[in-house]
Amino acid sequence: MIRGWHDVVFTFTGVVFLTVALLPVAALAVWALARRRSATGTAPARAWRTSLAEIGVVYGTVLWVWMTMLPGSGAGVVPGRVSLVPLRDLLTMSAGQVVGNLLVFAALGFFAPLRFAALASLPRVLVLAASCSVLVEVAQYVLRLDRVSSVDDVLLNAAGAGLAALASRRWWATGAGAPTPVGAPQRSQGS
Repeated sequence: MIRGWHDVVFTFTGVVFLTVALLPVAALAVWALARRRSATGTAPARAWRTSLAEIGVVYGTVLWVWMTMLPGSGAGVVPGRVSLVPLRDLLTMSAGQVVGNLLVFAALGFFAPLRFAALASLPRVLVLAASCSVLVEVAQYVLRLDRVSSVDDVLLNAAGAGLAALASRRWWATGAGAPTPVGAPQRSQGS
């Protein structure tokens, strides 16, 4: 049961609650951005795709990252812990931890190539997700959140983004990635 703002902001249950509660806001933001783009001359399909990709990256990533930054019971008291041996922590993780780590940057991996043509390659998505994951792990260590900063978290976060990117591959952006105005000549798929 959620008793106050602390339970909404600083607990796993609160983050899940916020994720569900903010879904209509995210959907409204997609609709508003798409309408605005369509009104300014962007082809409706491109307006919806771009808007969905932008909101999808933010909505699908920020709350997961927030969850990974929640402090443990010894935050600020215990020293930071680091695990740099690949696959060591993976052997001790629960299935829930593995799945959670795969999902942290999955939205980024799925939607970023849809929005940005420069990211429409698996190696680029993997580098982006791994870089973001390293930043999260460093922040956990520096802020002494009573969490283990692990290379296995980075590997799983990047793998989740890569798998999600492969799931969206058929819709990846091509060319410059800029919205195509209504009436502008369309490039053929064969060239």
